[in-house]
Amino acid sequence: MFTTPGRGYARPMSLIDRFRVEPGKTAGLSKRDPAETAGVDHAEADDRLAANVEAIDALQQRLYAEHTRALLVVLQAMDAAGKDSTIRHVFGPLNPQGVQVKAFKKPTPDELAHDFLWRVHQATPRRGHIAIFNRSHYEDVLVVRVDKLVPESVWRDRYDQINGFERLLCEAGTKVVKIHLLISPERQREKLMRRITDPRRNWKFEAEDFETRKKWGAYREAYEEAITRTSTKHAPWYVVPTDKKWFRLLVVSEIIRAELEAMKPEFPALKIEPAAAMKLLEELNESSP
Repeated sequence: MFTTPGRGYARPMSLIDRFRVEPGKTAGLSKRDPAETAGVDHAEADDRLAANVEAIDALQQRLYAEHTRALLVVLQAMDAAGKDSTIRHVFGPLNPQGVQVKAFKKPTPDELAHDFLWRVHQATPRRGHIAIFNRSHYEDVLVVRVDKLVPESVWRDRYDQINGFERLLCEAGTKVVKIHLLISPERQREKLMRRITDPRRNWKFEAEDFETRKKWGAYREAYEEAITRTSTKHAPWYVVPTDKKWFRLLVVSEIIRAELEAMKPEFPALKIEPAAAMKLLEELNESSP
């Protein structure tokens, strides 16, 4: 049964720790298993996911009411790794007044006329809110690197610029959590084929998906360096296996719940003495027609 967040719930921290990339350590993507389930079965994962989402909802209400800090969740992955599904299942049940989702597409001419972080900074969450980035500023050390859109001297400097940007957010009260959904080539191929054969998923199909798949090795190398260079204490990276959807949702929900609980948001105290408030209500009732 669900209990108050942070009380009576023994979270398996090893499940979270095993997917966190510690600062100074390599991401080690090639050594990770995209189909890993860490000994958790499907039924248990579904039960824990439901409890986590309920806890996240309660914590988000506190964060919204507190209105002093925010949470930014960055989701990055290869095509078809489940970013949309993760957002829908983990964050969909939350109060939409306090949650915003931003999908970053190809930069517009106006965005290209500014520094690469300009459009990103505008989408960061306001106090009390949770923002989820579906792709993010990391495209500027991934796509631009693989497709050679800017010189190496430009994108390589961006690691330090990203670290500085995320530290600024953290010091201003926004917790930054970054999650890479790790998918295998086999599972990606299966999901891309479903986009073609399933009428409910046809709208997701883009010819560019296949072009990106041809560059799998280059993207894996780019992700490896980006995650290794930018996983910091204040803005950690987590590499989550995603071949098993139910396990991916469990791990992401565990991470978000743990990060929110660590923030310890609290409802603000009543700004008027309860006795005075009750007296005021009584006076208003008496004066009502």
